[in-house]
Formats: sequence, C-alpha cells, structure tokens
Amino acid sequence: MKRDELAVPLMRLAKPYIDVGMQTNQRERQCEFWGETIGLTFESLLKVGGGAHQLRHGLNGSVFKLNHLRQPLPSRRAAPTGYQGLIIGVDYVDEPTTLFDPDGNRVTLVPVGYDQIDQIAVEWVVTSLGAHQRFCRQVLGAEQVHERCFVWGETRLYLSESANQPNCDQLEGIGFRYLTVQVFDVDHEHHRAIELGAIEGSAVRTLGETARISFIRDPDGNWIEISQRASLTGPLPK
Repeated sequence: MKRDELAVPLMRLAKPYIDVGMQTNQRERQCEFWGETIGLTFESLLKVGGGAHQLRHGLNGSVFKLNHLRQPLPSRRAAPTGYQGLIIGVDYVDEPTTLFDPDGNRVTLVPVGYDQIDQIAVEWVVTSLGAHQRFCRQVLGAEQVHERCFVWGETRLYLSESANQPNCDQLEGIGFRYLTVQVFDVDHEHHRAIELGAIEGSAVRTLGETARISFIRDPDGNWIEISQRASLTGPLPK
C-alpha cells in the first residue's frame, strides 16, 4: 500500500456483506434456479417502479436481488458488466461446482472455507488491474489480500484483467448488473467516493422510508449502489 493511501478514511459499512443485483426477463425460471437449484431463501418482493419487481433472497448474509423487468432487456453480449461470476460457499458440495442460470450467468458453489470463502465472492473482470487495485483500496476501502483478491467486509472480490473488457455504459441489461454496499451515511460516502475518483452514476435520493441510495461507477463504468437502509441504520434523514 502506498504511503499516501494510509490517510484515506475507509467506507463505514452498516453490514459486512455486499449484496448482488441482477436483472432478467425470465422471472419464473430464474426463481426456480436460484431458489431450488442453488437453495437461496426468498425473503421479500419489492416493487421498484417502471414495471420492475425485486425478488430478494438471502445469500449468506448478503442479499441476492433478482430484478425482473417486463420490458425486454439488452442481452449480456450487448451490455456486459465486469461482474462475470458469483461464488457461493455452501455446505452441500465437496468440491467446486460451476452452474449457469437460465440467462447464462456463472455461479460456482464451493465448500465453506474453500480459498477462505466463508460467504461469497464476486469474479470481476477489469481492463486495468492497477486502476482497480487503487479503486478497491481507496474508494471501497477493501482490504487487499493479494494482487488479484480483495476482501470488502466479509465478501471477497477476485479481479482478473482483460484489455478486451468493454466499458459498461448502462445499468440495464441481462446478468449481474451491480453490487450494493450498506452504509451508515450515504450522503457522506457518496461524496467521499466521488472526491476519491469514482464516477457518479446517480445522485443520492430517498426511497420512501425504506432507504436512501446513490450509485457510483468504477473505472470501467460498472455500477455500485451505496445504500443507507432504515432497517439497518434507523430512521432516514429528512
């Protein structure tokens, strides 16, 4: 770690698990895959407007946000993100097992503790390893384990570099679309991230009495939601 990074304040997390958001047009098939094949527990349905429903599933302390949209979404090929795979620690496999959901998203099940994965890991393809190492350290406040691995809370981030990875120019699309971090003060964390070099995805806004959220983007344009959820932090600021 560089000396000037030691003074950078870390993002203050309201929970140590990072949530994963995906989008699909295949509600029933995806619910069957993630609920029955993978074994995630359905928790709640959230109407997020514009004909979109978010089916929230428990994911080892994280929330797996299965967003179903009525309108046709751009394909994975047309609108890729760097979030290319999800690894889940489970107690019902003896060795890594890779599956693909109905939209072709890769999910790998590993025994709990495999490569120190007790929770989940996100496989993240980036155009510049160096740029994303700085982003993970300074903006996200993640701990660097080695050159290609960071721990954000208790969620692991595995980076791989590809010069062919395109810039993610839109949030909408089939597949893993964004990560969500829960914080105590979204206004502070959003402005801090922008000052440290993150790209603004959308400004802070309040969703009723449920949450106050914003989006930032990484050096490749991938989307990260910053959320202050009332159920975790108490009443939202007026």
